[in-house]
Amino acid sequence: MKTDVLKIDNSKAGSIDLDDAIFGLEPRKDILHRCVVYQLAKRQQGTHHAKERNEVAATSKKFGRQKGGGGARHGNRAAPQFRGGGKAHGPRPRSHAIDLPKKVRRLALKHALSAKVADGSLIVIDEAKFADTKTKAVAAAFEKLNIGNALIMDASIDEQFGLAARNLPGIDLLPVVGANVYDILRKEKLVLTKAAVEGLEARLK
Repeated sequence: MKTDVLKIDNSKAGSIDLDDAIFGLEPRKDILHRCVVYQLAKRQQGTHHAKERNEVAATSKKFGRQKGGGGARHGNRAAPQFRGGGKAHGPRPRSHAIDLPKKVRRLALKHALSAKVADGSLIVIDEAKFADTKTKAVAAAFEKLNIGNALIMDASIDEQFGLAARNLPGIDLLPVVGANVYDILRKEKLVLTKAAVEGLEARLK
């Protein structure tokens, strides 16, 4: 499919052919959901920990007589029912990561890109560079492009452009090598440079 290529000042810079096998699929929510769950589970630290009764510093001396106390027969202050005692079946350090086949992850990335095309949220620009490296100037250019909440992707992020755009709220910058489903879907718009389109097509073919 053909789509217009814009300059950073919102003037036209020609057009580009997008591969239908990557940008023209019918988006499947089930595949996108599986990949987002996979990503969020994988990035959990899993370092939460609560002390169990064998880790609590408490006496194990029997603190009451066996009979006549009017209550249960306890022998350890570290038992879970006492204040300051160990946690019964508490959280332990572990990995939350789940498995997802590489083919499904690649397919999910294609469907994420296609979803942005389907709802008209994909913008292709010729390059993510700007003569004026002031944040104010970049913000004015984004306003012309009607970009307020977007992920901007390039083959490699230009250092000066990155410094100027990183302070803008709602704007994220990402090189093609870091393209992922979650970051694409969480932003309202996806802005790709021509180099980013070529890089994604080479990666996903």
